[in-house]
Amino acid sequence: MYHNPVLLKQSVDDLVTNPDGTYVDCTFGGGGHSREILSRLSDKGKLYGFDQDLDALKNTIDDPRFTLINQNFRFLENSLLMYGISQVDGVLADLGVSSHQFDEAARGFSTRSDAPLDMRMNVMQSLDAKRVINDYEEEQLADIFYYYGELREARKLARDIVHHRKNKSINTTEDLKKLFNFLPPHKINKFYAQLFQAIRIEVNQELEVLKEMLVQAYHVLKPEGRLVVISYHSLEDRLVKRFLKNGMFEGEPQRDIYGNYKKAFELVKSKAIIPDDKEIEENSRARSAKMRTGIKV
Repeated sequence: MYHNPVLLKQSVDDLVTNPDGTYVDCTFGGGGHSREILSRLSDKGKLYGFDQDLDALKNTIDDPRFTLINQNFRFLENSLLMYGISQVDGVLADLGVSSHQFDEAARGFSTRSDAPLDMRMNVMQSLDAKRVINDYEEEQLADIFYYYGELREARKLARDIVHHRKNKSINTTEDLKKLFNFLPPHKINKFYAQLFQAIRIEVNQELEVLKEMLVQAYHVLKPEGRLVVISYHSLEDRLVKRFLKNGMFEGEPQRDIYGNYKKAFELVKSKAIIPDDKEIEENSRARSAKMRTGIKV
């Protein structure tokens, strides 16, 4: 299976309120969410899928109501305008790395396989993990590890990498992991996961791209249109939660004399939806998923 969609029924239940409407799946991948969305649409309904990964194009759906756009979702608004679409009824984004990308060892996303340091979701871009690890300054690396991986020992990690690469470049995931195999066994897996996450976020500019998509989703949504986002780590979820609350990522919204501020969205539920035990048992990658849904005010 290319990708096992997470929170499939719950996300599409929240998303599709008008069978005749126009919807966007920002993260097409294996097409699991898209197929479910199409099953809820009438002959008049339309769905536009986005995916920058060339591998995902092989999963396109043969349906006249569906259009797959080979583009990063940071270009959501302009890409839709090219198809004559200025407003939609709902936008869905299932963030993070697909099962296929993790399982394809050569992509370098997984901590389990020895592979070239790559981690590009778009294989056409020039920046990859090897360049980050071998070319970034020590201070840059430390910031990436601290802010994107939430690793407390970020400065020491950066220093160790810079010291090692003076003698020999770090070319593969195994080369990178060997630098830190002195860590105790009960800590090593979590450490590698955080380290790889930090590098991957930098390579793909994931948090900046997410911000751009959220703002554009707000622009293209009709009043009472729905934005559904599934995130997989606290950095993403924090941005989504804050944006759905007040349409901002930092700072405080301007309030009136009564202390009220203009909302961007009404939340469908105040707390994030998480997968149940059965889904986690069937799909371990669902374990960290959180889903939030907002209705555009």
